[in-house]
Amino acid sequence: MSSLALPLLATGLLLTACQPSAERRGATVLFASGADLQSINPLLTVHPLARQVQRYVLLTTLARYDSALVARPYLARDWRWSDDRRTLTFRLHTVARWHDGRPTTARDAAWTLTAALAPPTGYPRFKELSEMRSAAAPDDSTLTVRFSAPQEHFPDVLTDLAILPAHLFDTIPPERLRTASWNGSPVGNGPFRFVAHEPNRRWVFAADSAFPAELGGRPGLDRFIVVVVDEPITKLAALTSGELDFAGIQPAHAEFVRRDPALAVLSYPLLLTYGMVFNTRRPPFDRVEARRRAAAAVDRREIVQGYLYGFGTPASGPVPPDVPGYLPVAASPRETPSPTPVSKREPVRFELLTVGSGEAPLEQMVQARLAAAGFEVVIRQLETSAFLARVYGPERDFDAAVLGISGDPGLGYLAPLAELAGIVAPAEAGAAQRLFTDSMPVAFLYHARGLQGMNRRVLGVRMDLRGELPTLHRWRVSP
Repeated sequence: MSSLALPLLATGLLLTACQPSAERRGATVLFASGADLQSINPLLTVHPLARQVQRYVLLTTLARYDSALVARPYLARDWRWSDDRRTLTFRLHTVARWHDGRPTTARDAAWTLTAALAPPTGYPRFKELSEMRSAAAPDDSTLTVRFSAPQEHFPDVLTDLAILPAHLFDTIPPERLRTASWNGSPVGNGPFRFVAHEPNRRWVFAADSAFPAELGGRPGLDRFIVVVVDEPITKLAALTSGELDFAGIQPAHAEFVRRDPALAVLSYPLLLTYGMVFNTRRPPFDRVEARRRAAAAVDRREIVQGYLYGFGTPASGPVPPDVPGYLPVAASPRETPSPTPVSKREPVRFELLTVGSGEAPLEQMVQARLAAAGFEVVIRQLETSAFLARVYGPERDFDAAVLGISGDPGLGYLAPLAELAGIVAPAEAGAAQRLFTDSMPVAFLYHARGLQGMNRRVLGVRMDLRGELPTLHRWRVSP
């Protein structure tokens, strides 16, 4: 395996030329990512790990979820609703400073929310702000957010959208934020400072010794480095050789990693559901009967056991059962019986898009089950950019696509997912879940579990529905 790790060594990730063991890195932790972080700007990115780096490493959010997914104060000391629940007023800590020395104030929060509300910015969760009307800072420690209608819950987006430094952005028009110099050399106010970014290789962050005690104080690590390693076998080799402290591993490799006394396997729930998205705008899936028949043909338990080695749960809807707001739905979709046997029907042909270049075992399992139900499926594997262009591009050029659907505790992802399939979902989360059950725009396959190999020298780690990094501030290395 050491030969497989050579491509990683070539990236210059080791702190010295002769430092293969994890222990010699000291309080520096290397965390593998399968792709670059896309953008470090929270107004621009949809990359799940990038959003965690924004929230838990470089920047701060007004509030953050605890392990029970209850919103707790963070940069905001507290908040209160108006009697009509149309105005939300925050009191902010006044001790946080940007890493260039400037104080963090309510003006920064107001600018960030106002930028997110501007359509030219292209904020990925813009639709979830449809009832937010304005954000203002009457003074340095007070933020007032107004809504057009009473709000039943604390807005999930305020736990996710990290605050940006207004003094470095306020002269840049929204449509030019993607080219802002900050994106290449970001200034944050979180527990770690930005040090360096080598595109498609690594992001380096160093502990901020002056991070306020009120927000958690200095982190336990000296450095946190996100390493870009896209090949699963290379990641596994680097993990077992000590070159990486954390690496996402494949279910088939879990037992191998467990046998190494220096390593541990972490399995944890994710807000990530895999499904086969149907394009309801064109045949054959413009007919609900075809969608139901395809969804009913898939054996989800077979996928979980044979493909995931048990690291997942069968999905009958878009929301994992342990997420607040989950609405129980039928265990599996049912097809209306047809008087014509499957063997006598004309095969229904369609192309199934997926990302990758290998054997596509998941897609082949789906293909085999659909064949028995009268579907002739052509699997088309594409590299990531081509896949995104066909599925998310303006033409929506696909029949069906296997997709990993990244969620959020506020369930704001349901409406965009329905739109991707070509239908309109209600704003209310329960009604949206019922729509997915009735109209079947997606054949949900399984709710994923995270699977990380971890070097045991790193202590204080907890991974859960919030992601891999929510406890990063408390990580430390054993003496």
